[in-house]
Amino acid sequence: MAPGSKRSPTPPTVSEIKELIENSIAPSTRHIFIQLQQQIIQLQQQLDELINREILPIDPNFNLTQPIEHINFAQIKSLITDERTAILEWYLQDDSFQTFIITAQSDIPLVLQASVKDNLALVEWTKEYFKDYQTNQEQWRVEFLLRLNKLAQILHLDEILNHLPTTCDQLILIPHRFLHCLPLHALPFADGSCLLDRFPDGIRYAPSCSILQMIQTRQHTEFSNFFAIQNPNKNLAYTNVEVENIKQYFPHTNILTEAAANKDVLNNQTLHSVHCLHFSGNSDFKIDSPLQSCLFFVDKPVTLEEIFKLDLSQCRLVTLSSSETALIDWTNGSDEYIGFPSAFLFAGSTSVVGSLWSVNDLSTALLMIKFYQNLQMKTNIAVALNQAQIWLRDITKIKLEQWINANQILLDATTKISLRRRLYRLPNDAQPFHNPLYWAAFCAIGQ
Repeated sequence: MAPGSKRSPTPPTVSEIKELIENSIAPSTRHIFIQLQQQIIQLQQQLDELINREILPIDPNFNLTQPIEHINFAQIKSLITDERTAILEWYLQDDSFQTFIITAQSDIPLVLQASVKDNLALVEWTKEYFKDYQTNQEQWRVEFLLRLNKLAQILHLDEILNHLPTTCDQLILIPHRFLHCLPLHALPFADGSCLLDRFPDGIRYAPSCSILQMIQTRQHTEFSNFFAIQNPNKNLAYTNVEVENIKQYFPHTNILTEAAANKDVLNNQTLHSVHCLHFSGNSDFKIDSPLQSCLFFVDKPVTLEEIFKLDLSQCRLVTLSSSETALIDWTNGSDEYIGFPSAFLFAGSTSVVGSLWSVNDLSTALLMIKFYQNLQMKTNIAVALNQAQIWLRDITKIKLEQWINANQILLDATTKISLRRRLYRLPNDAQPFHNPLYWAAFCAIGQ
């Protein structure tokens, strides 16, 4: 050792620490310490029993102490499966934000640093957007298109795309904090197109690179067993049309309609063999307590906390055809992503389709029918959804009527009358669902 240097002391063992603590406790209070020790041992035994009984049968590799580790750049880059895919990831700080661009050709990520002006603009934009969404829905809808244009400018969307290879036709978006609650795939360009139009192989989202890495190891190729919860509360006019038309695309179906859709049916024995879980009903996202967010069944709601415990180990797709099913707590300043998508991904599904706001019943039904129709063409989930969104955005009144007839879309008499009332005043070349409010709420999250 060099003169003047000090050897690091050998750290005490656990038993030595315990002895030091016990020796430092007065005899009169030592019995309290012993009682606490016994309580800790009992609680540990109860926890071990719970893990052995409830968790290990579902996930034999579960480890209570294992965190979701941060992954390095090489691991992130390995998530890009071909040279035509890019990852865009954002990181928001209190005084700035960064955009990370990662491609198969990248030796290091390209980092775009926002200016102070852009950061202030984003903060102000966000306050106005969510304030109106919560307190003035009419104003939120009126300002929606203008705000999307403004957001594209703040994020410098054109500049981001200029840094991508011209051959890139698929995007994986990894937002951060409140950006998870915004329809980034619908951000517009000056020519009237939007981000979806530039990437024909699809735009999908991921909560984080770590979760994306976790789910990309899952190989759920079977897609024949369809399980649907249909309109439990009997208050959605087009939900029955939606599910009745979708189920024809699957050889094996289990449809629980209205009174049959009780909470007890959502059990692991039923769900273990499901390839596609479709929920078409009412939901409630609780921003102040996300784990208590719920999907409503005819008797009791199923909370987000309960969804984490489901067994969806064979499930390729969970579709939440309901309002606000892709939201997270946008007021949270941490990196936590707690919402329906994360719950269903951790339960075992490889992909989740959910919505970012309160959706229109008619346009959602049409979008979902077209989405599942596209899936029959063996396209991936993001492409099937994106193509359905572009189709709904661009379809004219006359083309919609022709599609309904050509595809023999099942409509009961009441629905036919309601649809006719909604559309009959429009000219044949009108695009009744062109506004992003009708089609942009839904996003594909996961694999």
